[in-house]
Amino acid sequence: MGATTFRTLTARFGSGASAWDATDSSHKIEALDAADRALESLAFLSARLLTLEDADYPSSLLDLADPPPCLFARGNLELLHRPIVAIVGTRGSTLYGERVTREIAAALARSGATILSGLARGIDGVAHRAALDAGGGTAGVLGTGIDVAYPRSHVELHERMTRDGLLLSEELPGEAATGGSFPKRNRIIAALARATIVVEAPARSGALITASQALSLGRAVAAVPGPIDSPHSAGSNALLRDGAIVVTDVPDALVLAGLSPPPARPPMLDTSAELGVWRALGQGPLNLDALAARTSLPARDCLAAVTALELRGAVECTLTGEVRRRL
Repeated sequence: MGATTFRTLTARFGSGASAWDATDSSHKIEALDAADRALESLAFLSARLLTLEDADYPSSLLDLADPPPCLFARGNLELLHRPIVAIVGTRGSTLYGERVTREIAAALARSGATILSGLARGIDGVAHRAALDAGGGTAGVLGTGIDVAYPRSHVELHERMTRDGLLLSEELPGEAATGGSFPKRNRIIAALARATIVVEAPARSGALITASQALSLGRAVAAVPGPIDSPHSAGSNALLRDGAIVVTDVPDALVLAGLSPPPARPPMLDTSAELGVWRALGQGPLNLDALAARTSLPARDCLAAVTALELRGAVECTLTGEVRRRL
């Protein structure tokens, strides 16, 4: 039974119990058996069942016309009491989209936000991992049962979020994904988040469905601008054209969430070469030749230090070939 049918029957009969009692169906025993199996699975998984009457049921979901009658939760429910920001986007993300997502998600997580997404490939997975790597909180809404990792490549991320984050689903434990699972999941993401940030969405994208649902609920919707000739950014750029809030840097995302920036942290500098490069860049961006000259390092050693710092997120190479510190 879906959320819409549940709402219709409870409105007609006054409560779920009254609707059950009024039903004369040979499927009742089968339904009770399925419910018992679900509860046994939840006990085995150390997960919880939240119903509309439960004190821990997220009140923001009640803004939906069809809130989930049952919500299965596995992990830290306290994450729902922090400011929640959804970061969503395409499964076919580019290096640009992934880099921007890591920066925004990590900064928001360090500032106290819960990063919410759908555990899909691409932008979703990058956002979840960035929040966890930053030591912050993240929650994922699944289109499968709470115990089913989807896609299979996210088994490790699924388990990590079980330990250090939160997983939510309205599907029964053990349920596989279906075509209708993901639009249902997206409406939950839209309702839970105070703001939704779209990073790289093509013209036809589930992220745009989430954004549309968030707008219909009166939530803030923002997007990161992308190249105008990239199909990966066609949908997100269209959102900006139609009035979405523009996110051009990390401070924009923090303001959107109503958060203050996290304290600045110096990067990890493992070698004297990395220290020399970092100090040299404190005076502004430099190309590799100028950087090698400024640090008195051989070009090979300078490049190795830059590469190590770039992988650590401390510096970045611009389109003009200069190396600069990252904000």
